[in-house]
Amino acid sequence: MLLRSLVSWLALPIYIWQGVGVRMRTERMAPADGPVIHRVAGTGEPVRLLVLGDSSAASVGIAHTDGGLAARLAPLVAEATGRPVEWRAAGFNSATAGQVRDFVVPNLAHEPWTHVVVSIGTNDAKNFHTVSRFKREFGGLLYALRAKWPQAHIFWSPVVDMTRVPALPPLLGRLLEIRASLVNRMGERLCRERGAVAAARLPVEDPAAGFSKDGFHASEAGYAAWARHMLPFVLATISPAVPPPSPSSRRSPARRPSRSRSAS
Repeated sequence: MLLRSLVSWLALPIYIWQGVGVRMRTERMAPADGPVIHRVAGTGEPVRLLVLGDSSAASVGIAHTDGGLAARLAPLVAEATGRPVEWRAAGFNSATAGQVRDFVVPNLAHEPWTHVVVSIGTNDAKNFHTVSRFKREFGGLLYALRAKWPQAHIFWSPVVDMTRVPALPPLLGRLLEIRASLVNRMGERLCRERGAVAAARLPVEDPAAGFSKDGFHASEAGYAAWARHMLPFVLATISPAVPPPSPSSRRSPARRPSRSRSAS
């Protein structure tokens, strides 16, 4: 781990040279239009889902929020459990773990979220934040979430394989993959220690379909695949809705007539 970190720092001039070129060529995309708070119908106690973090939580890369991670995950949860799902997406372009900890979580209303999905770490890796800095800031974010929503289930989605990101030249992708691996290893450790679930890394099976026109953010197909990937982790903490008793089951059982004894 230390050797890989050292190699990435020695390659910092390559990162700067190729990174500037990528930034100049890549379209700067705004968060998607549309609602960031919504509800999916169901029966029983609602699941309250907060998707929190960086530009991916803000559905950057697509035109409308109904194709984003929160909007895609909520109906899957509702369909699998039968329960209503109330969801909110709280995502911000270029956000790092420290920014979400310091400026987002303190300003969110104290809604009774039962499940929090965190998309963070890509910008920390891309910005060459040290592992110790990520430990301090992401670890503090987990503490802040646990303090504000002590009963919530918290899930973190690690950084994807950066060598599979179309916008990145191969050498830059390999370099950023080193940084992403360091961030992911620390993030998984912090989740174990601080009561969160680190999901498996989202596989990038078809980069051409999974990424938007900027080659960096997810497309609608990418967000849909991400939602399906996160679903089993979320479902593991949710009981299905209990259906109301049918009219026949509410009736008192008919009393069986007593058998008369035959005359002796």
